[in-house]
Amino acid sequence: MSVRFCLLVVAKAPVPGFAKTRLCPPATAVQAAEIAATALLDTLAAVLATRDAVPVVAMTGELGEAARGTEIAEVLGQVTVLAQRGDDFGARLANAHADTAAAYPALPVLQIGMDTPQVTPDLLTSAVNPVLRGDSGATLGAAEDGGWWALGLRDPLDARVLAEVPMSRPDTGARTRRALTASGLSVTGVATLSDVDTIADARRVAARCVNGRFARAVAEVAGLPALVR
Repeated sequence: MSVRFCLLVVAKAPVPGFAKTRLCPPATAVQAAEIAATALLDTLAAVLATRDAVPVVAMTGELGEAARGTEIAEVLGQVTVLAQRGDDFGARLANAHADTAAAYPALPVLQIGMDTPQVTPDLLTSAVNPVLRGDSGATLGAAEDGGWWALGLRDPLDARVLAEVPMSRPDTGARTRRALTASGLSVTGVATLSDVDTIADARRVAARCVNGRFARAVAEVAGLPALVR
């Protein structure tokens, strides 16, 4: 395989009571953690199937306490795992890019989160292609809630601007784009996706990837109809 870029997943261990708590109710804490775990596993499956990419995961949390912790650990054995560091989420994102650049010098990075299990290898490749072709210095995939799900950077050290961007806000995506352009980067938009914060989000995303682990986990939450065909 000819390596062309790093595919960086920023993830946390899906521990009941700490993972996806906005799914509760109707999900229980255990069900919410299971949904988070299956989202991560489906995301990693797509990442590992993406051609020409080095898979990297910036991880935080205790897998020994997590839903599907053993299964997740086995998959992580196939990727480069970096520990997250930083006082807030923006700093952890910036540091994850910097640490990936240190591990794999000179490679562009496409960074995603763990809660877009509907991603596919083709979608991930299309999200980084403008950077690989040299059409722009950055790509940004908007999320439907106003955030973003993907950030591609020709120079991953440009992610330093994320440390100054307020995260988890309805205008985080717009603020991120402004920060990138203010640093001198041209930014190409890529596909808009829904990430998973609420049960409504989970149902909508599950309907788009009905044969995955995530859809089965969502279908098992009390009061939700089966989504798997």
